[in-house]
Amino acid sequence: MSIPGNCLTTAMGILPHTDVDRALELALSLDIPFWPQLPRLSYYEDMYVQVSENFPGVRIDERNQRIDFSTERFYEELPAFLERMEDPDLYRLSERYSAVYHRFLSLDLSDRPAIRGQMEGPISFGFSVKDENDRPLIYDDEVRGLLIDFLARKVNTMGEELRARNPNAFMFVDEPGLEFLFSALAGYTDTAARQDLDAFFSSIQGKRGVHLCGNPDWDFLLNTSMDVLSFNAFGSGDRFVNYAPSLRRFLEGGGVIGWGIVPANYDDYRATDLTELLDHLERLWDALEPTGLTREMLLPRSLLLPATCALVNPDREHTVEACYDLLRELSFRVRDRYGLGGVG
Repeated sequence: MSIPGNCLTTAMGILPHTDVDRALELALSLDIPFWPQLPRLSYYEDMYVQVSENFPGVRIDERNQRIDFSTERFYEELPAFLERMEDPDLYRLSERYSAVYHRFLSLDLSDRPAIRGQMEGPISFGFSVKDENDRPLIYDDEVRGLLIDFLARKVNTMGEELRARNPNAFMFVDEPGLEFLFSALAGYTDTAARQDLDAFFSSIQGKRGVHLCGNPDWDFLLNTSMDVLSFNAFGSGDRFVNYAPSLRRFLEGGGVIGWGIVPANYDDYRATDLTELLDHLERLWDALEPTGLTREMLLPRSLLLPATCALVNPDREHTVEACYDLLRELSFRVRDRYGLGGVG
């Protein structure tokens, strides 16, 4: 299997839609479709809630929109959980936790250059979900160790289900918490995080990558054992291109970069246009040329995406759908300008 490049289009999983058919149609409009997560439809569609399914100690408080974790309950449920650890059904995403995923699996996706799934990563989950003492789970060594293994198995189960529909299926691991990791307040070192992420990625079968919208330590990420890095090039591209040596090593090792270039939030989308976005991409790529990262090397190993997800636009899904239209046109223009084929 391989991950396509050549500036084909894909996107992050979260959409602001409450109409399942409309969300699925939008996801399928891209070269590399994905199954949409719809948190405005149900709290169970929240990316943190989805990955928590069947983890010991967790209860979903839908009324208050909260993930409750109890240490006492964790240890009470742990023996039964360990007895089932090798049961793949323990890690499957149920229809209760996703309105779209099983419909996506029912489609014939074999003619696509690839398809994509996504899961929340252990670092972000561990920072966001807290125990009864308001302590993030990332600080509990025993819980964190099991969580890393648990989420890797979830990624593997979903990856296997997706590869049965398309052999080039790959997974994004959403890790917004990696930006917080480098804060002085984090209390969880980058050394520990690298060890945990390497253990996590080494347990994952098939191609896998990280998506995040913030500004982490790019050297850190580009030197972890992943295959795709998707980032907000619209907002962070000028900083990202300063890490050319690590980027070059990543690409020479077979990595793919996802350039999140088209803004999906209302204000930024209306403040730009196709010509400006093309110019922005060209400036970023121009900055890499003196380092030896020519377009001939870079573009076959690149994808194009929206810059971020957008759940709070005043016009709800309309700007996001316009963003996808613009993304498709941008991809066409780039591929036409540089003579790129459909699959890289």
